Amino acid sequence: MDFLMQREIMSTKIYPFLNREISWLYFNERVLQEAEDETVPLLERIKFLAIYSSNLEEFYRVRVATLVRLANLNDQSKVVLGYSPKKLLAQIKTIVVKQERKFEYLFSQKIVNQLSKEKIFILNDKQLNVERGGFVRQYFRENILSQLVPIMVRDEHYFPELKDRTLYFLVELVKENTKKSDYAWIELPTHLPRFLILPKTNDLNFVILLDDIIKYCLDDIFYIFKYISANAYSIQITRDAELDLEKEVDEKFIEELKKSLDKRKKGHPMRLIYDGDMPVEIVKKISKGYKIDRENLIKGNKYHKFSDFYKFPDIGGEHLKYPKFVPLAIKGINEKKSLISNIADRDFLINLPYQSFEYILLFLREAAIDPSVKSINITLYRLAENSRVINALINAAKNGKKVNCLVELKARFDEQANLFWTSNLIEAGVNVIYGLSNYKVHSKICLISRLEKGKLKYYANLSTGNYNEESAGLYCDHSIFTSNHLITSDLKRLFAALNKGKVIGDFKTLIVSPLDSRNRINKLIKRETNFAKAGKPASIIIKVNSLADEEMIHHLYKASNAGVKIQLIVRGICCLVPGIPGFSENITVVSIIDKFLEHARVFLFRNNGNEELYLSSGDLMNRNLDKRVEVGFPVLNIELKEEIKHILNLQLNDNVKARIIDSQNKNKYNKNSSKIKIRSQFETYNYLKNKHQ
Repeated sequence: MDFLMQREIMSTKIYPFLNREISWLYFNERVLQEAEDETVPLLERIKFLAIYSSNLEEFYRVRVATLVRLANLNDQSKVVLGYSPKKLLAQIKTIVVKQERKFEYLFSQKIVNQLSKEKIFILNDKQLNVERGGFVRQYFRENILSQLVPIMVRDEHYFPELKDRTLYFLVELVKENTKKSDYAWIELPTHLPRFLILPKTNDLNFVILLDDIIKYCLDDIFYIFKYISANAYSIQITRDAELDLEKEVDEKFIEELKKSLDKRKKGHPMRLIYDGDMPVEIVKKISKGYKIDRENLIKGNKYHKFSDFYKFPDIGGEHLKYPKFVPLAIKGINEKKSLISNIADRDFLINLPYQSFEYILLFLREAAIDPSVKSINITLYRLAENSRVINALINAAKNGKKVNCLVELKARFDEQANLFWTSNLIEAGVNVIYGLSNYKVHSKICLISRLEKGKLKYYANLSTGNYNEESAGLYCDHSIFTSNHLITSDLKRLFAALNKGKVIGDFKTLIVSPLDSRNRINKLIKRETNFAKAGKPASIIIKVNSLADEEMIHHLYKASNAGVKIQLIVRGICCLVPGIPGFSENITVVSIIDKFLEHARVFLFRNNGNEELYLSSGDLMNRNLDKRVEVGFPVLNIELKEEIKHILNLQLNDNVKARIIDSQNKNKYNKNSSKIKIRSQFETYNYLKNKHQ
């Protein structure tokens, strides 16, 4: 068993459990594998490097920040947690440093070289000829120079406040005939493009970064000083991003949220990435000046804040990018009549991003103008930058509909955006509920009431993913339209409670956190366990983003020991350890990282031949089960159930992009014995295209 495995105790029985932070780092390693995979188009490999970098930033801002707080409690935290936060932080740094070396090798030695073979060159400040240098300097003087505010360091002990995730240069001006140097800080403007495309020469493409433009033009900034050389060293600080908030969800809460968002920018430094060329003495001064512990110093790559590379210029041939999947139509929806009347006839499933998010927008837009629609209830967690969902809800309110919109103001890193949308909704006459006091509302549900023959009839959309048209083009989710009375009755009752700021349980069809999910899922797992003990075939298929809840893992181990065949698809954190004798011999786990982000949560129980399939907004983590409002919902239509099962089967048999999760955490690709290559995301698109054509 790997040295990073924890042995936890539950119900007096010791069982294997992998620390969630270490498991998350193994997940980010899988993202890095995509950047390494030479079958992935070159520009897409750059994006995977950017995703890896962005993921790691958030990891330090949230998870490492929490561990640092726990480590400050010393022995007390070790007793409560069962492990030493300080030792875990050391293990995290060991893994991160190793991954960062791989990252640097992939970018500078592999991808940059392969870009050059495609006639794409990333130039630094030392590689500009006279003509390109003149172009860069003119661009600098016209667009950048006035945006820079250099801060001269007169006192070597002066350390200005550095913003979270912002790039800085510490500029060293080496004086003539003296050992002393002058220093200055420069903040790189975040509102300016990170990349500049230079004029083509002989069909060659040239790109330079903002960093190198500024380095090239340092003499335009510091021309009044006499120096023999100027060296600019890049620095980036990642700060603690956890919010300290009052619980009351009212106007006081909104003010507290605004204050906390300002504080987030000034949170305690969790990580300082510094230029690998920076002299050791300067590194020591900076770490001391900003009170950053040695284990939080990371020797960086040439370019920090690599998440910006997600917007690397789209240059070169089409073969450098993934082919575009045109969103598919849904068979059975008659475009000559309203979508709502289609839903009155039967349930419909949208498999995002393969099928179009436009159906959800159409659902809301139609409700906004339909004279018979009386109300719209919806929960919103993350929204697109220019949200058409919000526009539809505003339109509905202006058309006299009663619109109740629960906006989760505590959606991490979307707080500012959700505050903005809240004010827009209120101004338009929408009744906005600011989430709940003790729980995040993470569900993705919408309920429309329509007056038909003198009675209200209800139409619903329930989804595993957000009402966000931007992420809907990148995330794999399932979304269902239904007018099923059992489901809409449960939703009506749930919204009535949420609109009053309450949580309730005991639903007939829905599985709702925080009151029902743990018990209901446990019962479903125990039912399969009992079937296995009775000698009947028993199986469970679960697909989630994260599996970290100890009690759930304990029940899955018990089911495995009873003979239940358990197949798991877990994209990210997986604290369960498969293949351990006496615990998980009947459990297999795969993780799929590919063109799209696997985001759906699916639960399939054999149930002695009478299969039950649920979709959900929540993962198997303590926070989703006990601390959030999540909604799981059954797929009752047989045809839709078979469609989801077919997609699950493709994913379980993926032998191109699926990785095997095991006790060794090697992230090996699932190269099964099949001679047929199955790349589940591409096969899913083809399957849906043929079925819905």
